[in-house]
Amino acid sequence: MLSPELALLVAGGSAVAGFVSGLAGFAFGLVAMVFWAWTMPPQVIGPMLVVGSLVGQLLTIHTVRAQIRAKLVAPFVIGGFVGVPIGAALLPIIDPVAFRIGVGLLLIAYCSVMLAATNLPVLKVGGSFADGGVGMVGGILGGIAGLVGPAPTVWCMLRGHDKHTQRAICQTFFIAMQSLTLVTYLATGIIGRQTFYLILCMVPPALVFAWLGSRLYLRISERVFRRVLLVLLFASGAALFGTSLAHLSK
Repeated sequence: MLSPELALLVAGGSAVAGFVSGLAGFAFGLVAMVFWAWTMPPQVIGPMLVVGSLVGQLLTIHTVRAQIRAKLVAPFVIGGFVGVPIGAALLPIIDPVAFRIGVGLLLIAYCSVMLAATNLPVLKVGGSFADGGVGMVGGILGGIAGLVGPAPTVWCMLRGHDKHTQRAICQTFFIAMQSLTLVTYLATGIIGRQTFYLILCMVPPALVFAWLGSRLYLRISERVFRRVLLVLLFASGAALFGTSLAHLSK
């Protein structure tokens, strides 16, 4: 049985993460990690992030369906299919403290790049091969903790895609990668009974708030809200990184 405190933490984290994912088309894992990394091991968090992100993506994909083009998405997906099994194989051997330090650094680096995105150059080199390499990186991070978003999101901005094309590429990639990751988790027995109960607690608020976020996405400027969100995530990443280092020093 789950404690009321843990159930509330899981539901609250999935609600906030679902809303952000519905609004911006990404970042379920990054937001949920801020709530969950303090109290649960990565072997439990990984499957939860994958399921929570996947259900939200499936619910909100309709907002960009007209912009989905197979030629743009295919290299990312192929690269991701190579990366996901690598990440899943690494998951059981990850040290929890080192993992939290890594997540903190990822949040700091990711948010810093995204906040500076208006000044980033447009990269045309590499073509589909570079896209596939970025997809593999996203797949590895997805196999470890469901964090398929940062690499392709930043890369699409470096490519100079408009926000609708970027969201179409990334959201389609996310669905493909998270589906593969979930199948891998099920095949390897990573999802245990406790994780299953936590997922049942997580899915309803994630769905409801992802839908609310997608409604807001259609009505307000995504850019302003995303910048506020990135500042908050940066602060959360810094706190996660700092407290993890303090734990190591004890």
